[in-house]
Amino acid sequence: MQALAHWNDGGGPGPWVLLFPLIWAAVIAGGIVLLRRTVWRGRGGPRGPWRAAPGAKATDRDESPLGVLDRRFAQGEIDEDEYWRRFSVLNESARDRQSGGSTGGAA
Repeated sequence: MQALAHWNDGGGPGPWVLLFPLIWAAVIAGGIVLLRRTVWRGRGGPRGPWRAAPGAKATDRDESPLGVLDRRFAQGEIDEDEYWRRFSVLNESARDRQSGGSTGGAA
């Protein structure tokens, strides 16, 4: 250690003065790169991937029939009775699709 402290016959630390800050800068930059490639990957910036940018179109998931019904009810376009009537029709048709056919028709 004395050899580093008294570089060139006691003239000072020599090139180590510049080397250590460069090493610390490389360590910090490496940490940021590592975080960006692992932990922060896929977040899409401050909004994240789950939020659309301002002014962006709604996704298909938001425009599902139930999503449209919920939005119209929330905005006051339809009343509660109309909401539940349409909800039951949509829910019944979804159940029919899952069971493989419709229950309506002549017996």
